[in-house]
Amino acid sequence: MLTMAPKGTKDMMPEEAYKWQYIEKVFADVCARYGFSEVRTPVFEHTELFIRGVGDTTDIVQKEMYTWEQGKRSLTLRPEGTSPVMRSYIEHKKYAEPQPAKYYYNIPCFRYEKPQSGRLRQFHQFGVEVFGAKSMMADAEIISLAYEFLRELGIKNLTLEINSVGCPDCRKEHRAALKEFLKPNYDKLCDTCKDRYERNPMRIIDCKSPECQKLVEGAPMMLDYLCDDCKKDFDELQENLKAAGIPFVVNPGIVRGLDYYTKTAFEFVTDTIGAQGTVCGGGRYDHLGEELGGPEIPGVGFGLGKERLLLVMEASGIEIPENKPVNALIAYMGEEPKRAAIKLAAELRRKGLAIEIDCMERNFKGQFKLADRVGAENTVIIGEDELASGKVSVKKMATSQQIEIPFTLEDIAEAIK
Repeated sequence: MLTMAPKGTKDMMPEEAYKWQYIEKVFADVCARYGFSEVRTPVFEHTELFIRGVGDTTDIVQKEMYTWEQGKRSLTLRPEGTSPVMRSYIEHKKYAEPQPAKYYYNIPCFRYEKPQSGRLRQFHQFGVEVFGAKSMMADAEIISLAYEFLRELGIKNLTLEINSVGCPDCRKEHRAALKEFLKPNYDKLCDTCKDRYERNPMRIIDCKSPECQKLVEGAPMMLDYLCDDCKKDFDELQENLKAAGIPFVVNPGIVRGLDYYTKTAFEFVTDTIGAQGTVCGGGRYDHLGEELGGPEIPGVGFGLGKERLLLVMEASGIEIPENKPVNALIAYMGEEPKRAAIKLAAELRRKGLAIEIDCMERNFKGQFKLADRVGAENTVIIGEDELASGKVSVKKMATSQQIEIPFTLEDIAEAIK
């Protein structure tokens, strides 16, 4: 057991890490082009933050959080990114500065759920949040950011689905109609949805139980109950997306899994890795700040799972470029050549070159094999004869061509670039 990772977690070895580094770099670059800055929050927070922010009717709060008592405090490993970022924004009084505030993050999250394709108990997310902007311009902006990021990675088989989940005012009428529709089949609902029936019946539409999914067929949808303000905003969002050249479909069944959403809800979905699943999802949450004890703060954002994203890229046949190749391996033989090799390696690395040196002190044959294994483009050979002559041999590994050059830092750096 001690030599196995806990269920629902996964090691990231070097042969996988370069893929993560690549998508992280692309994400950071795209966010920078859109004017977003990185924010980093603690990996655990006060439990109340998620109960009030995510909502106590959600599966996350009811079933999936890693929570423990520390003295008189209840603490929870972060199950999602939006509530901690909003908490940080309020704590540091960023609402008093010119708005909007535009943040992105790259974080691990933790949920105790059944591990499945692209989902783990410790999983990793990209996310963006825009605070302080009521306009649907902000909604279109973050959707555009997600669209450009996925497009830049080469993913083409995605569908953007959008919906409006209304506001507290127009939800009242929909809530009453939905409860009336479900009332005859209340006893057939799963235990979780029976609890949702009173507290947040819209979440029943999002239930993953096949039986509950059958019961909500033909149910009243929020789009038919939008107030004038919510309808106006939803129409504007669609016009903004058309202006940005982003294709979409309206899906009235999108609810999203967290209680804090208002108005805009959206998902990028794919069936590349089996049954249709969400690659990226988000929306608007204009009342989250108040729920957490802060002022009224309009907000909109999204989260995107890195594990699932990489599965989609793999299934789509997208090749991820590997890290920069090794410029050279410095091969040596003898004590004095070893010291010279160590010195040369340090100086070349300071010039920004990728250099390997054999820590196993193999013979020349073994070091040449190592050069092949690490993908070195060149092998710089230093022996007693090279030290005596003031010259080194540089072997081009792709062609086996070997040249002799002066033993100077500048000459060697130029030869192996």
